Amino acid sequence: MTNNPTLTSAETAAPTAGRLAYWLPSLLALLSAALLWLGWPVHPGPLALVLLVTWVPFLRMEQLLVQRGASGWKVFRYAYLSLLLWNAFTTYWVSYSTLGGGITAVVLNALLMSAPVMAFYHTKRLAGSVLGYLSLPVYWIAFEQLHLHWDLTWPWLTLGNGFAQANYLVQWYEYTGFLGGSVWMWAVNILAFGALYRRSATDGPARRWLAPLVAALLPIGLSYFIGSNYQEKGAAAEVVVIQPNVDPYLEKFSSTPNFIPYDEQLSRLIRLTEQQLTPQTKLVLWPETALEEPYFEQSFDANPKIQRVRNFLGQHPGLELITGITSITQYPSKETATPTARFRDDLGYYDVSNTAVHFPGATGAVTFYHKSRLVPGVEKVPVALASLINNIDLGGFVGSYGSQDERTVFQTATPGLRLAPSICYESVYGDFMAEYVKRGATLIGIITNDGWWSDSPGHQQHVQYATLRAIETRRDVARSANTGISAFINQKGEFLARTAWWTQDARRYTVHLNTEQTFYVRHGELIGPACQVLAALLLGFTVVQGVRRRSVA
Repeated sequence: MTNNPTLTSAETAAPTAGRLAYWLPSLLALLSAALLWLGWPVHPGPLALVLLVTWVPFLRMEQLLVQRGASGWKVFRYAYLSLLLWNAFTTYWVSYSTLGGGITAVVLNALLMSAPVMAFYHTKRLAGSVLGYLSLPVYWIAFEQLHLHWDLTWPWLTLGNGFAQANYLVQWYEYTGFLGGSVWMWAVNILAFGALYRRSATDGPARRWLAPLVAALLPIGLSYFIGSNYQEKGAAAEVVVIQPNVDPYLEKFSSTPNFIPYDEQLSRLIRLTEQQLTPQTKLVLWPETALEEPYFEQSFDANPKIQRVRNFLGQHPGLELITGITSITQYPSKETATPTARFRDDLGYYDVSNTAVHFPGATGAVTFYHKSRLVPGVEKVPVALASLINNIDLGGFVGSYGSQDERTVFQTATPGLRLAPSICYESVYGDFMAEYVKRGATLIGIITNDGWWSDSPGHQQHVQYATLRAIETRRDVARSANTGISAFINQKGEFLARTAWWTQDARRYTVHLNTEQTFYVRHGELIGPACQVLAALLLGFTVVQGVRRRSVA
C-alpha cells in the first residue's frame, strides 16, 4: 500500500510563489502601461495624479531583471513590452484613419522610446545606480526634445501632455512649458521608487517618503497659487467658430461615396456663420480644409467660390474670416521651386499645401499660411524618399506637402487682434506655438479636422492638449473643427464654450487679447536642449567607463 503524505502549506505555496516570481516582470510591465493609460487624457482629471507613480512598476521591473542577472537584450524586451502596450492603449485610434499607419506608429514609437530606457540601463550598469537613476529623466526628455523636431516627429505621448486633463495642477507651464511636466513626473516616480525599493535600514517611513511627497505636493501648491491669482488680460473681441461636420470618409471629398458638392459645403459654412453673427463679431474661423477643392494661389480671387466668400463678407462690413484650404503654389522653374515641389506637364513645378488663409474683408489682399509641422507619412515623406515619390505621377497629390519656415501671424483690422493660425497637429507643439506669440499673436486659432479618428480618445486628447498651449502662452484659444470639438479656451486653460462631437454647430464668444509674454514665450524651450547636452555628456562618460572596464578585464 502506497503512502500519500500530505503536503505542508509551505510546500504548496512554494511552486505558486515560484510561478509568481517568474511572471512578476511581465505583470509589472503590464501594470506600468495600464497606469500610464489610466492617468492619460481623457480619463477624469484627478486620475492624472496616477502619473506621479506610474513608472514605479517599470523601475521595479528593471531592478528585478538586473538582480536576476538578465542580459541587456532581456531588459529591452520587457521595457519594449511595457512601452508598446502604453502606446497601443493610448493611441490605438490612429489606426481608424490608416490601419497600417496606426500599427506603424505604435510599434515604431515604442521602439524609439526604448532608446532612452536602454541608455539608462547601461549608464546604471557602468556608472552606478545614483548616476543611473539621475540619467533616466535626462535621456527621456532629450528624446522628447528630439521627437519634437525631426522628420519622424510624434510628440503625442510627451509625458507633460499627460496633465492636460488636470491642467489646474500645472499652471506653472507658463514658465517651463510642457517638458516641465515630464521633469515633474520622472522626479516623483524615481523618488517614490527609491522610498519603496531602495530604502536603507536606518530610514523610517516618514524620512523615506518626505522627498517624494514634497516633490509631488510643492508643484501642485504652486499651481493652485498661480491659478487662483491669475486674471484674464487684454482687450476684448467677439469671435465665432464654425463646425460644419462634413464626414471626411463619406461626404467631404469628391472621391467619397456620399460626396457633398463643394458649393453646398460652402453654403453650409455660410449658413452656420450667419446664425451666430452679431454687429460686434470681428472674426470668424472655419476649419482645416473647409474649402477643400484645390485653389491656385496665383489666381485665387478668380475662383468662383472665393468670389462667393468675398460677397458674403461684403454683406457684413467689418467682418474678417480665417479658413483652411488646400492651395497650390506654382513655380516658374525648377531653380525657383522648393525641395518639396513636384512636377506635372500641365502644372509645371508646384507645391500642394495645407493652408490657412486670412480674408481681411470683402476687399483687400489675402494672407496665406502654409502648415509647417506636417504629419509624418501622411503629409511629409522622409527626405530619403521624397525625391523619388515627388516625381511619380499617380494621378493625384503624393509626396510631401509644402510648408514654410517662419510663423505667420494674421493681423486684423481690430486693434490688438493678431491671430496665430495653427493647423491641426501643430497645436501639439508647445515651442512651436510659443513662436507665434513671440511674433505678436494675441489669440491662438486652431483649425482642424479630427473626424479621421472617429469618436475615440484621439479627438478628445487633441482638444485637451490645446489647454496646455493656453497656459504656456497665456493666450485665449479659438478652435474650429470640421468634426471633433470646437471650443473657446481661456488663458488658464479652462473651457469657456464647446460643441458636442459630430454635430453641425457654431459658437460665439468674447475672447481676451493678451499682449504680455510669459517666461516660456520670452526664453523659449530651455529644458529640452539642456537635457540633450547633458545626455550627450552622460553617454560619453558611460562609453568611457565601458572602455575602462574592458581594459581592466
